[in-house]
Amino acid sequence: MKLSVAILLSTVSLASAEDAALRDIISIGTRPYYLVEEMKDGELKNALSEIDFRRSDLSFVSSSTNDDRYLPLTSCSACMQYPEHTVESYKAAALMGAGIIECDVTFTKDRELVCRHAQCDLHTTTDVVTRPELNAKCTTPFETGVEPKCCSSDFTLEEIQSLCGKMDSKNSVDGTAEEYAFGGTADWRTDLYSHGSTCPKIPTHAESIELIKSFGAKFTPELKSPDVEMPYEGDYTQEMYAQQMADDYVKAGIDPSHVWLQSFNSDDVIYWVNNTDFGDQAVALDGEYEMPEEEFKAWHKMLADAGVKIVAPPMWRLVDHDPNSDHGMVPSAYVASTKENGLDIITWTLERTGPGLDGWYWQTTADMEKTEGDRLTLLHVLNEDVGVLGVFSDWPATTTFYANCMKVAMHDDHHAHTEADVEEEEATDGSDASASGSRYLMAAGRLVNLGLRMVGI
Repeated sequence: MKLSVAILLSTVSLASAEDAALRDIISIGTRPYYLVEEMKDGELKNALSEIDFRRSDLSFVSSSTNDDRYLPLTSCSACMQYPEHTVESYKAAALMGAGIIECDVTFTKDRELVCRHAQCDLHTTTDVVTRPELNAKCTTPFETGVEPKCCSSDFTLEEIQSLCGKMDSKNSVDGTAEEYAFGGTADWRTDLYSHGSTCPKIPTHAESIELIKSFGAKFTPELKSPDVEMPYEGDYTQEMYAQQMADDYVKAGIDPSHVWLQSFNSDDVIYWVNNTDFGDQAVALDGEYEMPEEEFKAWHKMLADAGVKIVAPPMWRLVDHDPNSDHGMVPSAYVASTKENGLDIITWTLERTGPGLDGWYWQTTADMEKTEGDRLTLLHVLNEDVGVLGVFSDWPATTTFYANCMKVAMHDDHHAHTEADVEEEEATDGSDASASGSRYLMAAGRLVNLGLRMVGI
């Protein structure tokens, strides 16, 4: 490895010193290097042992305007270790170089939009059941022996923003509310950022836009399927809900080319195509996982005929195991269908699986002998062979690391070094090692201070 610590300094000027630091410093930590060490020996492992580090961008150039294809690398925040869809998780994602960050959007009792992974997940993603006055308002309140159900639509925005986010987990309902709420986290995740003086903040959708904008990143909100009957309270329709999410970007003055609206509901996506300026990059998420080839081909054709240009299936849909291929994986029939219909692909979700690389996200490679390093191998196949536009990751450092090693989707406008700067650094690398080391130590100190502020220490 060339570097054990990778840091980017920029001359971009921002109003907030903390936001400037988040925009100017990127840290990928040690995990990507661990994954490389775990890879099988070969050319790909060798290639990933070199790094020229910058932020990873989700901006891409379509084949209709340029022959170059970018690999946009996206993030659901940093929810492998930080509470998902909290301010702290978004900051961690930005610090790891995420080029585009996702807010999963749902609505409150007073029809405000907030960032939550599902409309009815508050009982496992917040401390709501430990607050008697709010627990009582849940669709099904927690009590010993009863499985709770707490929805964003059960609470006003003010009430939801009084809650503390936590890792998505639960324990047995046979204990206390505190034992239920703060137990059950998978052993490969952590509660380190969910306890003590930390109270991870739940942002509104509008707040997430301003926060992500301050990082110099872009946006991929997902309109979550309502768990309540629509029209909500008789007059809040699905179309109003879809329009409200798009309107937040209009109000914030965001360029539509910086936004990828998503939904598992094809009607939402087609609505954006026909009724907003965001239709050109609207993303049809694929939730019909058992759909046979004949049916997904028909679905792809329907989307293309309706003007949709991007489809987003889970990663396993895109590859099949082939022991005779270079990396043990080849593009699937699903990929061929998207190409036949002129659809681009974004896929999900890297780093959402614990050690072992088995289970739901790896089902089409179940017969393949894998190492932890095959997370990077799959990412490479998705980039080089499948040709995806983007990959969601629960730990953005992994995708940022790959993008920098392979030099795809670089966020050049945040890279302060000119070619002359690079040549000068290379010329002085050996003769001025002490000064260079001092620069890295100073930058690392800024990074540590930022990290401590970020987690509330």
